[in-house]
Amino acid sequence: MLEIRGLTASVGGNDILKGIDLTVPDGEIHAIMGPNGSGKSTLGYVLAGREDYEVTGGSASFNGIDLLAMEPEERAAAGVFLAFQAPVELPGVNNANFLRTAVNAIRRAQGEEELDAVQFLKLARAETKRLHMPDDMLKRNVNVGFSGGEKKRNEVLQMALLKPRLAILDETDSGLDIDALKIVADGVNALRGPGFSALVITHHQRLLDHLVPHRVHVLSKGRIIRSGGPDLAKELEKSGYASLIAEAA
Repeated sequence: MLEIRGLTASVGGNDILKGIDLTVPDGEIHAIMGPNGSGKSTLGYVLAGREDYEVTGGSASFNGIDLLAMEPEERAAAGVFLAFQAPVELPGVNNANFLRTAVNAIRRAQGEEELDAVQFLKLARAETKRLHMPDDMLKRNVNVGFSGGEKKRNEVLQMALLKPRLAILDETDSGLDIDALKIVADGVNALRGPGFSALVITHHQRLLDHLVPHRVHVLSKGRIIRSGGPDLAKELEKSGYASLIAEAA
């Protein structure tokens, strides 16, 4: 379970999060929506431990673990995964080697045996096939020369291999066509079940058509101003945020 209470945070001296209260029960997918500049990505970065994002108050825990007291790599080892809105390129770093190193680091932290090269490639190829990714993507450098859709699929591939307990998707649907959007959603849905929760940050209701979240939360000016079921996203698609923001003012 993800439990956030009174979370405040700043970036470069500017207050962004101004008191977030949010609970994501075990096994549930929750969506975060809101206008640009409302603090959606900041919330994801704070939970993942990205540097330069200063927590100024409140708490955040996952399955009883104090996330805010942990280094980013410790959060990853505990099962927290962040899919970036704009995945970075890593020239000179082979994708398969990068993924195997990440998978084995998590396995070591969780007391499991590491995968040798043959075991890993068998697993990785099965996942690339499921995600409709060509095998040669494993041979390329991480995200170098990848299209926008390929970069997002590579993020979902990482998630599928790492099997996190909490996945934070920061606008992973941004810039995707309909087919790629469904592949991203299918990657998340494949992990659904007890022991997996997700916080999906998105501008678009169309992703939620495939994911069908348990709850939708609207963030504005650093605060959650309304929460509801999946129909809330459809309401926002029709009417926008203005009326909700006006009501919350």
